[in-house]
Amino acid sequence: APAPCRWNSGLPVNIGVLFVPQQEAWVVERMGKFHRILEPGLNFLIPLLDRIRYVQSLKEIVINVPEQSAVTLDNVTLQIDGVLYLRVMDPYKASYGVEDPEYAVTQLAQTTMRSELGKLSLDRVFRERESLNASIVDAINQASDCWGIRCLRYEIKDIHVPPRVKESMQMQVEAERRKRATVLESEGTRESAINVAEGQKQAQILASEAEKAEQINKAAGEANAMLVKARAKAEAIQLLAAALAQQHGNAAASLSVAEQYVNAFSKIAKDTNTVLLPANTGDVTNMVAQALGIYTTLTKPQAVKTQDEMPPAHEDSHSPASEVLKAEQGSSS
Repeated sequence: APAPCRWNSGLPVNIGVLFVPQQEAWVVERMGKFHRILEPGLNFLIPLLDRIRYVQSLKEIVINVPEQSAVTLDNVTLQIDGVLYLRVMDPYKASYGVEDPEYAVTQLAQTTMRSELGKLSLDRVFRERESLNASIVDAINQASDCWGIRCLRYEIKDIHVPPRVKESMQMQVEAERRKRATVLESEGTRESAINVAEGQKQAQILASEAEKAEQINKAAGEANAMLVKARAKAEAIQLLAAALAQQHGNAAASLSVAEQYVNAFSKIAKDTNTVLLPANTGDVTNMVAQALGIYTTLTKPQAVKTQDEMPPAHEDSHSPASEVLKAEQGSSS
């Protein structure tokens, strides 16, 4: 139904002196022809000749767009309504450009809304609500420019979807939520696996570094131990050499070698079953003589050198070595 004509109801009577309220424009006709527009404040007119034909409000006008059906791009029928905000910019065009400005703008908003909804699918209607409002405002302003009216805003109030389509949308939303939950769970599992792998990697790196440090410390300890042993052995050799250089040192060395040689046979066949024996095992005297011969052969160059350095001395026929040999032979016999 057409909107009520506010500009034709309650027109003021020309009494010659008129006071026009603020934010209103009175259109005056003289003898049936447009004469002028009265500004707010005090105005004077000629009675009987001048007549106030239209009263236009310059305030912002709010119009409810009735609910209507529209078909989207994917053939879904929607019930949609809205609110239209207008303002009269030119009272002359609004009075003489169109018979019923509010009704014309309302019908234009409905047709524009249907045409814009036909370009969008159902999902895009809900996502692009702001762009849809802007498109309707632009289309109305292009058509209403010659009417002296400007559309400031258009807002969609309600969009009613058929029940079955609504159920399908609800199922789609639930499926989308389940999908997002599954994706989030899989991402959580992936992040957990990555964190575990990173932890294992760091643990292996730390373990390898600890093992490396342990091996370095162990090698350093062994090197220090070997160095200490070498120094101790060198000192022992020096002490042994000093002892051998003393008087009767060779006899004492011969006795020690003989004892070690004899003791070695006491340990035979204790650690393993393999036994290597000389041909004359029962002849102890011969074994001791062999040991002393080996020692004499090893110490002969040193003895020659010592004789060259020291003056010859009278050798005692009864040397300690011969006495030791005789004592060994007596005990063996």
